[in-house]
Amino acid sequence: MAFDRPPDPGAPPRRDAAAPDASAEASDAALIVRSRREPDAFAVIFHRHFAEIHRYAARRLGSDAADDIAAETFLAAFRKRGRFDPARGTVRPWLYGIATRLVSQHRRSEGRHYRALARTPAERAQDGHDDRVAARVTAGGAGAELAAALDRLPRGDRDVLLLVALADLSYEEVGQALGLKTGTVASRLNRARRRLREALGGTNPALIVEESTA
Repeated sequence: MAFDRPPDPGAPPRRDAAAPDASAEASDAALIVRSRREPDAFAVIFHRHFAEIHRYAARRLGSDAADDIAAETFLAAFRKRGRFDPARGTVRPWLYGIATRLVSQHRRSEGRHYRALARTPAERAQDGHDDRVAARVTAGGAGAELAAALDRLPRGDRDVLLLVALADLSYEEVGQALGLKTGTVASRLNRARRRLREALGGTNPALIVEESTA
């Protein structure tokens, strides 16, 4: 079967001779290599990683755009799978890199998303974990400033910041995702955090960025 588009995220992976079982111990990198000769093998990559890529896109652009961004990410990954080099990194940062480049094409939408979040009352936060509730309240209080500050960050700095804050990637993984040296990732992250801290009157942005974009 030709794999010319990502499978339905609600459907289970195919379990035939061409598609490996999702519960198998095959690594992501091995599956990418296998998918070059057996395209259906890519369905397992899709099912393993679609939810987190979709969540990342939703946090940056909102749920309306996330479906398209996530689907386009996996379609692009499938088409580029022949260029994936397992020796240079793992599949997860590679997927986040594709998603981030797609998000960058929607800068205006991202700015609107942040400003809409800034208008969401902190009282709407509902969570049983005290730390998360406190973080949401803090975000609600600084929401307008945070949204404006994120919107003003250079795209490269914002991408690094949010890959660390939202995707929980290491500096090395962010470098793999964006094609940057680890030192460049560190400098961009430090610069982004400093600018947000200044915009928020000294508040540590690490406490509120993830929660305010959730």
